[in-house]
Amino acid sequence: MPASSLLLQLFALFAAAFGAATVLPFQSEVVFVGLQLAGQIGIGWLILVASIGNVLGAVVNYLLGSGIERFRHRRWFPASEAQLDRAQRWYRRWGVWTLLLSWAPFGDAFTVVAGMMRTPVWLFVLLVTLAKTGRYAALAWATAAASG
Repeated sequence: MPASSLLLQLFALFAAAFGAATVLPFQSEVVFVGLQLAGQIGIGWLILVASIGNVLGAVVNYLLGSGIERFRHRRWFPASEAQLDRAQRWYRRWGVWTLLLSWAPFGDAFTVVAGMMRTPVWLFVLLVTLAKTGRYAALAWATAAASG
């Protein structure tokens, strides 16, 4: 397979993983598993590219969260005062460790709240990277086990 085709496939995986980590309704697992089953790209590259894309998408959420406070009183704002206050209370209680669940379907909210709460960027990136890389590694293992 030509190198340009492999790069295009890796870019598609990166884009799917990036989008899946933002508030957009993307799914990266299908792309990841499809590329893994095709067997043209090493599993290490798949995990690396998907993880980088997913972490960078979470960083976008963090940045959105860090600037969201200035809009909270606008009529068009998608969350109520009560919802924002509840999210902040919840984050104060459970803290940065919620970022280890950033891989889960509801994890995007944690990454936005982490930005709102001004979590140190280095800690945010570390915990989110562990969570998201672990998820792709587990997905790769499950796919390999299921496909024999």
